[in-house]
Amino acid sequence: MSENAPESTLPYPPLHQDKKFIVLSDWDGTITTHDSNDYMTDNIGFGKDKRRAGNLEILAGTDNFRDGFRKMLASIVENGHTFEECKELLRNNIKLDPGFKEFYAWCKNNDIPVIIVSSGMAPLIRAVLSKLVGQKDADEIEIIANDVTVFPDGKWEIKFRHPSSGFGHDKSQAILPYRALSRPPTLFFFGDGVSDISAAKYADVLFVKTKLDGENDLAAYCQREEIKHVLFSDFSKALPMVQSIVEGKKTIDEVVV
Repeated sequence: MSENAPESTLPYPPLHQDKKFIVLSDWDGTITTHDSNDYMTDNIGFGKDKRRAGNLEILAGTDNFRDGFRKMLASIVENGHTFEECKELLRNNIKLDPGFKEFYAWCKNNDIPVIIVSSGMAPLIRAVLSKLVGQKDADEIEIIANDVTVFPDGKWEIKFRHPSSGFGHDKSQAILPYRALSRPPTLFFFGDGVSDISAAKYADVLFVKTKLDGENDLAAYCQREEIKHVLFSDFSKALPMVQSIVEGKKTIDEVVV
C-alpha cells in the first residue's frame, strides 16, 4: 500500500509481480450491464430519484461515496430485505456485458490477470459472477471489494474495506502497489461511475464505459478533471484497443487521445 494509504480491514491478494500487463475492472455497471446496488436501491430501497440525487451529490463533492452508498444500502435493509433475498434478486436480474466473456478468455490465454476492483460486496459479486461466467472462472477471478456483516436477526450492513476513507473502498490502493514495483506492468482500468473516481488518475490506460441511460458519472468527472481516458460501450469494443497495445501495434498515447 502507499505511504498515506487508509487502513484496510480486509486482506489484499498477492501482487502479480512478473506480469507485463494487468487488467483491473470495476464490477457494477462495467462488467455487468446494470449496477446491482443501483438495481436493488431503485427496486427495493428508497428508489431511483433519491439514489440518483445522491450520486450527483457525490460527483459534486457535497457528499462522499462511503456515506452516500451506506444510505442506499440501509434503505434496502429498512424495507425488510435480507441479504440472501438480495443475492437471489441479483442472480435473477443482473446480466453480463456482452463482450466480457471473450475479453476474459483472451486475457487468460495471454497470461494477463483480470482483477475485479469493486465498491460492492464480495459475496454478492461471487454469487452473480458464478451464474454469469460459470463456477470455474468465477473462482479464478480475483475480487478486491468490500464485505458484508449479517446479523442474527437477518439485518445486514456493508463492511467497508477502508472505513476511514470517504471512498469506503479507495480503489487506488489496488493500483498504486503495482506502480511502485521496480518493473511495473502496464495497468488497464475499466470503470463507469462515482465509485471509480479514486482510481481514475492512476491507471496507464483508463477505459470509461458509456451508458445509454445517461448516467455517465466517471466520464463527466474525467472531462472536468482533464484525465485522459478511452470511452467504450462494451468489452467487445475495448478488446481490439487492449490487443493493439499488448501486441505492440500501438502506443498508449495513440489509443488514449
